[in-house]
Amino acid sequence: MKTSDFEKLMPELFGEWQKEFEDDGEYGFTYIAEKEIEKVAYATNLTPETVEKAAKSSADLLITHHDAWDFVFGMREVCVAKLKQHQISHYFTHSPLDFVEFGTSTALFEKLKIDEITNLSTFKNDIEYPGIGIFHSGLSFTELHKRLEVILDEPVKAWENHDHPVKKVAILTGAGNNSALIRYANEQGCDAFITGERTLYSVQYAKFAGIHLYVGSHTYTEIFGVENLAKKVQEAYPEVDLIMIKEDHIESF
Repeated sequence: MKTSDFEKLMPELFGEWQKEFEDDGEYGFTYIAEKEIEKVAYATNLTPETVEKAAKSSADLLITHHDAWDFVFGMREVCVAKLKQHQISHYFTHSPLDFVEFGTSTALFEKLKIDEITNLSTFKNDIEYPGIGIFHSGLSFTELHKRLEVILDEPVKAWENHDHPVKKVAILTGAGNNSALIRYANEQGCDAFITGERTLYSVQYAKFAGIHLYVGSHTYTEIFGVENLAKKVQEAYPEVDLIMIKEDHIESF
């Protein structure tokens, strides 16, 4: 696969979501190495560590959900220097991957073996909305908690706020720590809200509203969306090898 092939594939996969965020710095190449792409590594975050791990795996392209954001002061420059040193191209896609049909919320629902996804996560009028799915046979608070910990392979913080089975679930992966997101889930009749970050106020509101709250890490609630993207690339170019970069669980409770 050539870099130009990959560039042509991204609009085909993301369609309207690339157009939605085309002026917002939400996707694109951080660095391009002019070489054939035979191995694609993927991770949630662009960090010096993920670049080094990609280099050790002999990757030609690193795909991530997050760029090295400017507010993580100085890290972007170090990452770009390492990408140049190892001649690894890097592409990230943030908001488009959150809302495309195979993206982060859908991917976590799939891992949870949800029976039906009734609403994809989406973005309308500058507001993001969680995805919603249904377990036809309800799970207990503890069963869903254990299932999440197995899938994410890390501790998951959980607050039990009612005593009936969990059937309807809302997911906003990553930074779903806005109480308005939990209010929306509650208004839709959800029994549980799953995300990757929390604040005092999101915990307070979930308790007040009577909806279970489950919080894994930002990194690992989102990795499966990146994995879905990497698999889409491999479907288009079967000769490409995929390598998942294992990131440290630095956010674990």
